[in-house]
Amino acid sequence: MSENGFPIGLASLQREAAAGRKLPPVEKWNPAHCGDIDIRIARDGAWFHQGTPIGRKELVRLFSTILRKDHDGFHLVTPAEKMRIKVEDAPFIAVLMRNEGEDKNQNLIFTTNVGDETIAGAANPIRVETNSETEEPAPYVHVRKGLEARIARSVFYQLADLAVPGESGFKGKLGVWSGGIFFPLGRTP
Repeated sequence: MSENGFPIGLASLQREAAAGRKLPPVEKWNPAHCGDIDIRIARDGAWFHQGTPIGRKELVRLFSTILRKDHDGFHLVTPAEKMRIKVEDAPFIAVLMRNEGEDKNQNLIFTTNVGDETIAGAANPIRVETNSETEEPAPYVHVRKGLEARIARSVFYQLADLAVPGESGFKGKLGVWSGGIFFPLGRTP
């Protein structure tokens, strides 16, 4: 599959995620803010520098590992520098999902367009925003340290296939179980 000028193979994303790469400890770094850099992450997950798509997936992956969300926005952070970038929606897209287990005991595992893997649960919730005008859902899953992935439409369809009616406080809602938590996806028809 080609996305925004560079090839992203879903199988290669799964292999990379399975390799268990370690992320740098950006939450521990506190460099001085150096200003803004003309890097933008578009709503579709494409990364741009000075208006031009960043075509090397390895470079996008590297930048994604030093991305941090602070109270004043998104930043690329190293031990020596902190530069603000623009993010149109969520910095990542959940492009794959697999489920392990069944019913209330299942885990939903998401892989992002940059190869991160996250298991939905208490620490990594799924949330769905609904456009008030179009009533179109916009689903997200927490990936790491305040960073979310917008769930791709095809993956959201997979979630919808797994949806069950909610219980107790979630009566009248359809949702999915992961990590022992029920995540509502919307209203029952």
